[in-house]
Amino acid sequence: MKDWNFLKEVHHPGRGDKDIVSLGMVRSVEQEDGKVVVTLVFPKRRDPLAEYLTGSVRAAVYRHFPAGTEAEVRTVVEEKPASPHDPGLGTEQLDHVRHVICIASGKGGVGKSTVAVNLACALARLGYKVGLADADVYGPSVPTMTGTEGQTPFAEKEGELDLILPIEKYGVKWMSIGYFAPREQAMIWRGPMACGALKQMILQVKWGELDFLLIDLPPGTGDIHISLVQDIPLEGAVIVTTPQNVALADVERGVSMFRNPSIDKPIYGLVENMAWFTPAELPENRYYIFGRDGGAQMAAHFGIPLLGQIPLVQGIRESGDAGAPAALSDGPDGQAFLDLARQLAEKLA
Repeated sequence: MKDWNFLKEVHHPGRGDKDIVSLGMVRSVEQEDGKVVVTLVFPKRRDPLAEYLTGSVRAAVYRHFPAGTEAEVRTVVEEKPASPHDPGLGTEQLDHVRHVICIASGKGGVGKSTVAVNLACALARLGYKVGLADADVYGPSVPTMTGTEGQTPFAEKEGELDLILPIEKYGVKWMSIGYFAPREQAMIWRGPMACGALKQMILQVKWGELDFLLIDLPPGTGDIHISLVQDIPLEGAVIVTTPQNVALADVERGVSMFRNPSIDKPIYGLVENMAWFTPAELPENRYYIFGRDGGAQMAAHFGIPLLGQIPLVQGIRESGDAGAPAALSDGPDGQAFLDLARQLAEKLA
């Protein structure tokens, strides 16, 4: 098969945003028996965007070939012999990070990413050096919530390894797979590919000196979570929930994962999001539309602290959509996130 033009829509953000065909990265494209096999060539030992490019090629195949066509991407690495001093993709970039904390939830829709982004900004407001890795590869929201959509991180060579430089804004270093993929492009990855991409988004980033690196995990407790928490030197976790009684089972799954003997990471506390509704025009009023003190009861049930209660305020949603996190404000929503940041910092002091 000689027509590779459909692959010209796959660009390498770290190499001048050129397409992979013009970069000479396509070795071959073969079509047989309802399958398209694309072979890519990587001239570097550790390309920080290898998993992203592989997923993008699969997506391009699905877009340009009839429904039901199977896509397979093979990779060939042309490299020099590895130096005995080459650290590879280890945890060296986290050596100067004091605390690596993951923000987790048993299910989606509880505002976990909103809490993670605002907690990062609140910690920065308190004077801490903070980074956040958006590990939700299927629905990365950090670029939108921080107003950094359209920005592309640069890569910097350090020895034999290419390191990704995080985007910096609001005093926080941000990293997300969303910086490398168009907003409309679906991430067509199987579990192992997603795990590999996540590790690159954390271990191949030049974080520098940080007091806190927050990792915004995908919702749930699947293979991706287990692989990540076992391979990344996490110190502990914060679990986000909402007050309803039906959330109890979801919290229990999250707690059980971190307390599993194969993971065994401390849970620093529970954050009750959407704890009550407060109208902007009546800031002193509280309406417990999802139930009252459900998060406190869950925390007591599982023997973990209640770190904070975040109100349901229209401004939190609006500020997130506008790319200006609510934690930057001086209103009751901003104060709630500052209180949460203080509680977490005091626990780890």
